Amino acid sequence: MGERRGGTAVNRAALEHIIRAAAVISGDDEIIVIGSQAVLGSFPNAPAAMLLSDEADVYPKNFPERADLIEGSIGELSPFHMTFGYYAEGASEQTASLPVGWQERLVRVQNPNTRGATGLCLDVHDLVAAKLVAGREKDSAYAAAALGAKLVDLNVLLDRIATINVDDRLRQAASERAQSLVG
Repeated sequence: MGERRGGTAVNRAALEHIIRAAAVISGDDEIIVIGSQAVLGSFPNAPAAMLLSDEADVYPKNFPERADLIEGSIGELSPFHMTFGYYAEGASEQTASLPVGWQERLVRVQNPNTRGATGLCLDVHDLVAAKLVAGREKDSAYAAAALGAKLVDLNVLLDRIATINVDDRLRQAASERAQSLVG
């Protein structure tokens, strides 16, 4: 999950384009969006501080093994990336440590721009919880932006963190990070 390096940050229109292209490449009309840009499912006009990446982390729901095919076709430094300034990174369910039940909370993105394909984006609370567990500086900044913009509720976020299957120390650190970001 990279940050922008001279490319074009993925916005909602770019995400819809990636979903459409990933569906065609993988032969799967359901594409899971698991990285930072998943916020665009719930908040198409998310704050700029949450849209720094020029990539979207995706994988086909029904053919997850085809994520590499997506990355090879429209990934970093591909003609797609060079043409549009953004790209898809092949991901998997294991890309992030996610709260229990995340699959039931996926947010659908399906409209004429996806041409019948459906992007299934992480719920913003699940996304931010996973970022806080990852604990990188850029993830804390992302979580701070989400909390500052009131896109997530602290209590829901803490409940989600509590269900992530990681070491107790990581879970506790993530909860403490979340609390420290709201003051």
